[in-house]
Amino acid sequence: MSESKNTQTLMLIRGLPGSGKSTLAKQLSQQQGSIHLETDMYFIEADGQYRFNPMKLEQAHQWCQQQTEHYLQQGHSVIVSNTFVQHWEMKAYKAIAKRCQVELQMQVCRNDYGSIHDIEPSTIAKMKAKWQP
Repeated sequence: MSESKNTQTLMLIRGLPGSGKSTLAKQLSQQQGSIHLETDMYFIEADGQYRFNPMKLEQAHQWCQQQTEHYLQQGHSVIVSNTFVQHWEMKAYKAIAKRCQVELQMQVCRNDYGSIHDIEPSTIAKMKAKWQP
């Protein structure tokens, strides 16, 4: 058996809304048997409906980070797909990878499939202007 199959990882998939992050994360998590998480999952209610609440965004990010660390501590590999427009937004995940002693990987999505969450084009334009490669 090769070493890479046994390596536990934390993969961060970043990109603007509608760039294909969630789609890629779902595909990779199915192929690899990894756990897929994203902050948006916090806003999916019991009835399955997505209801974004900007007042709870910080809580949602904390939830995603806590879930990431929990699954890594359980021995799973984790894929987190969030916009991560600026480098500081990945800092907590880098610290989690270090604490859990797992390999950190990053991928960037640059496609334009249109946002499924009806995000205003002006909001996406502002995110694009702030993007740090």
